[in-house]
Amino acid sequence: MSTEDRIQVDIVGLSSSQSSGGAYALILKEVNGSRRLPILIGAFEAQSIALEMEGIKPPRPLTHDLMKNILDLLGGELVDVCINELRDGTFFARLNLEAQEIDSRPSDAIALAVRYGAPIYVAEKVMAEASFISEGEESEKITPANLKSDQNESAKPPLTQLEQLEKQLNEAIAKEDYEKAAHLRDEIKKLQARNS
Repeated sequence: MSTEDRIQVDIVGLSSSQSSGGAYALILKEVNGSRRLPILIGAFEAQSIALEMEGIKPPRPLTHDLMKNILDLLGGELVDVCINELRDGTFFARLNLEAQEIDSRPSDAIALAVRYGAPIYVAEKVMAEASFISEGEESEKITPANLKSDQNESAKPPLTQLEQLEKQLNEAIAKEDYEKAAHLRDEIKKLQARNS
């Protein structure tokens, strides 16, 4: 995959998803844009990512620490990771280890990427299919204050159905209800497809 076909992303959010039985929503944001990509991951992987991002070292190595230690011992180095495919609602990723690529779950790939400080990429086709756009942000992080500042409804005409869905999407993001946000994103895409 050429570098033009993939988008570099940062981790901007990680929160529990009450309606998914202990799963967590990991939110990735494109570095030079406003698209967000929500990915549901397991509790263990979420804990592994969060601990590393906070600089907390557990007394014994977690599985991802062990994987990094083995790679280092064998002289391997993680160059980057890429979420390269979305099939039947499941994301797939690849680890780029200098001269070879290895299939991975996105959660494991990202857990390793944060340990190496390696860039995280998403294939453009995946981003186009599964991301949503967060508009009107003043800063890089999603905050309820940023979203509310753009919702002054005074002196505006009534909202169209698309605008109403986009407003609900922003409210879901502000409340960190990423499953609802993903559902709303899908509804917006269907509506846009019908209108085009």
